[in-house]
Amino acid sequence: MERAFRLAGLLRLRELQEDQAAARLAASHAALRAAEQRRRDTLASLVGHTVPETAGSREWRLALTGRAALAHLVADAGVAVADAGYRVGEDTADWSAARGRSVGLEKLRDKHREAVAVEDGRAEQIALDEIASRRARADLAGP
Repeated sequence: MERAFRLAGLLRLRELQEDQAAARLAASHAALRAAEQRRRDTLASLVGHTVPETAGSREWRLALTGRAALAHLVADAGVAVADAGYRVGEDTADWSAARGRSVGLEKLRDKHREAVAVEDGRAEQIALDEIASRRARADLAGP
């Protein structure tokens, strides 16, 4: 039996592809968390923004303009979260596909290792049997 796993190169390639897909997935999860945090922070700013009760019309208009700008930023942040969530879904599917391509080869590699171990055990047993047989013949032949 051939000792080396013939598909080892292909398995290494598939594992590399899986690792790259996993790295992209981790990055997209980080981007999603960052987008969610920006949305929370912007929303907190909007909630904390006040319009002065006693102010001139200029100050009042500036406060309303600031509040409207924050509302737009909250909406933009919501879009960013949705986009990041979509990217996570895409990257999850890519990683899953890459993992699927690796699993079959890993199972073949494991079966190959088991077969080699069985063959090694068989060869060792044959060698031990041969040694025992020689000793038995030598003992029968006498000194």
